[in-house]
Amino acid sequence: MQLLSSHRSPFLVQTNRMLLGSAVLAMVMATPWSALAQLSAPSIGCAKSTHTTIWVQVCAGASGAPAGFTIEWTTLEAYQGGTPDFCKAYYKAPTYALEPGECIYIEIGNFPASDVEVTCKVTELLCDTAYVFRVYANATQTEKQSPYSGITVCYTEPCPKNGCTHTLGYWKIHSPIPTGNNVNEWPVSSLILGTVTYTDLQLLAILNTSVAGNGLISLAHQLIGAKLNIANGASAPPAVLAAIAYADSLIGSLVIPPIGTDYLSPKSVSGLITILTAYNEGIIGPGHCPDDVIIVK
Repeated sequence: MQLLSSHRSPFLVQTNRMLLGSAVLAMVMATPWSALAQLSAPSIGCAKSTHTTIWVQVCAGASGAPAGFTIEWTTLEAYQGGTPDFCKAYYKAPTYALEPGECIYIEIGNFPASDVEVTCKVTELLCDTAYVFRVYANATQTEKQSPYSGITVCYTEPCPKNGCTHTLGYWKIHSPIPTGNNVNEWPVSSLILGTVTYTDLQLLAILNTSVAGNGLISLAHQLIGAKLNIANGASAPPAVLAAIAYADSLIGSLVIPPIGTDYLSPKSVSGLITILTAYNEGIIGPGHCPDDVIIVK
């Protein structure tokens, strides 16, 4: 009588493994999205504010926020009117991954240069305005996006009555690298010029770069000054606000030297520079601050 061998053929073993792997893969692929676990909702609360920014505190729920989180906001007026156009800021992992119960402070209106995607073209908030905030934990490969948090209403500081403007010379010596006995008085740690975000140290490098016939650099100098003045509480007339908006659209994605190597002709920006210079030096607008010195080049 012929006995059956208990030894398995290597071919049969490999075939069985392939069939088992295919079956597991098919089961995973067949698992409906609705069957995946859902992350728990984080919470959001007000912390502090300035004229153009609001700090909020985001705290992860019981399952954390391993893929980061997304904050949405709109004005209370738009929210109550039933037509809210929410802005979104997507905070990415691993920088913004949160453990269960972990909290982090986030400044809305002044965003870092990396690890955050913002949908709004205008990121600064309006002064003396109520804003509605909500947040959710971003989805992972194995867990669904969390539900939204509850709604939180926070307020920016009252609008300054007038304020005053400082010249470029003032901002240079009271910069993140102050000279002499001066201290850093910059009201922000970054600015958006065109569509590109620059850190304070990059902005200072731009201010210290010679124009050398490049209209992009000369425009950036005055645009930085104007934005610093407004962030510092100075009011700006409509002509200045329009010049700032047009300057940003003209710069677009160009990267300003010495951070980049892009260029604009001096002729194309001369009108904008005239308006912004007049504002920064106090010729138009609320006037320059009494402790300021206008440096003529």
